[in-house]
Amino acid sequence: MGHATFPMNLDLHSHRTQLVLTALGAAVVTAGTFSGYQQYVRQKKRRSLDEEIRRSLKTNAKGKQKDLPDEDDHHREIELGGASTKHAVPLEYDEELVREQLARNYAFFGDEGMERIRKSTVVIVGCGGVGSWAAVMLARSGVKKLRLVDFDQVTLSSLNRHATAVLSDVGTPKVKCIERTLKQISRIIEIDARIDIWRKESGGDLLEGADWVVDAIDNITTKVELLKYCHANNIKVFSSMGSGAKCDPTRVQISDISFTMYDPLARSVRRRLRLEGVSCGIPVVYSTEVPGDVKLLPLPEEEFQKGNVKELGVFDDFRVRILPVLGPLPAIFGLNIATYILCELSGKPIPNPLPVKARKKFNERLSRDLQKREEKFLGHQINKLPLDDDDLGLLFDDIHRGRSIRPPHPVPERPALVRWDPAEPLSLANCVAFEFADAERHLKEALLEKRRPEDVWGPEVADIVARRREEVRRVVEWVM
Repeated sequence: MGHATFPMNLDLHSHRTQLVLTALGAAVVTAGTFSGYQQYVRQKKRRSLDEEIRRSLKTNAKGKQKDLPDEDDHHREIELGGASTKHAVPLEYDEELVREQLARNYAFFGDEGMERIRKSTVVIVGCGGVGSWAAVMLARSGVKKLRLVDFDQVTLSSLNRHATAVLSDVGTPKVKCIERTLKQISRIIEIDARIDIWRKESGGDLLEGADWVVDAIDNITTKVELLKYCHANNIKVFSSMGSGAKCDPTRVQISDISFTMYDPLARSVRRRLRLEGVSCGIPVVYSTEVPGDVKLLPLPEEEFQKGNVKELGVFDDFRVRILPVLGPLPAIFGLNIATYILCELSGKPIPNPLPVKARKKFNERLSRDLQKREEKFLGHQINKLPLDDDDLGLLFDDIHRGRSIRPPHPVPERPALVRWDPAEPLSLANCVAFEFADAERHLKEALLEKRRPEDVWGPEVADIVARRREEVRRVVEWVM
């Protein structure tokens, strides 16, 4: 509020001035009283609501009083059990309280959208760092039924990324750990926790009734089989690609599987699905960030002494080496998944996702221009480059940072790629970024005239190329 100002020659003893000051004082007192009353009413309503919630949570459906279990009792209730434990809802929880808990979601999606969400069933296959965060936010947002599928147990190393695990959960099934927390969050959700692994031979039962399936599986073979099964049976599925060895949250994208780029896991999944006749139609979350110096931790020599490395895991064909993971990244992946599915369930899909298609077209143009230079250099037409569009995009964006190799390394107005050394075959390590005119000069003076590139551009550029080659070597080592 602004401050009242008075003339310097104001007569404080005049009758008019006294009336004005009295009126202002009364207004201030009235405003303060009204504000205080509003605050009192809000606090009273909040206390009343809190008391109602407590009464509701302590009263079962038959009206009998029941003390809420403490955390230790809850642990004993779900500690191991069978492979399937369904959560009925014995406690009263009035619809008014439900709507209060989901008030922000109702404000966003509206009544019809929230009705769809609250009738939905989501199956999450893989309940580690990604799947657990997706589960928590789907539960918090009103999804009616969640089926959690995972064979694995919580370990100490799980605690850097798992959404619900605490120290006392180490050694217990991940699905039971999530189930416990979701029961503490929501009284309307039904949890079907399965200590199981998805297999194509019997996996249909685990997906029964699903409006959406979340694929958060680590193993690539099982991942592809699940995605193929869902696609063949018209089951909506959202897949998580690789969050390991990544640290840049700004590079996380949601895209159709056909438009993914740079992510080694996404590339492998995409290619295997194409062999199975699935080329598109599966939304995924992935990162365009290329892993840097982070490497898979090697297995100790004593592990190799135990026998075939592939047989060291809980299940055959599951990875046994520790993948470096920065905890927030799986969480970000899981939250992306939950957001996408909630919007789809509500009938309000994300209207304008960040376009990655533009980069695809850009990479295609880089490829066409490079192929023309290769044909001029080789002296004959070629059908296909040894580098695909993803390779060229990775090379330009991540190895060369979207800049010309020539100092002062400007962002090219017309970017171009060209083979560096005429004596070596075209590869990620033997391809560099230039401004278009410089690329044409390199084609003429270095490639066609068979001159050493360092003689054309000097030792400074040659040294930069050598450093970029070392980066390519590290990237290829990671991907392989």
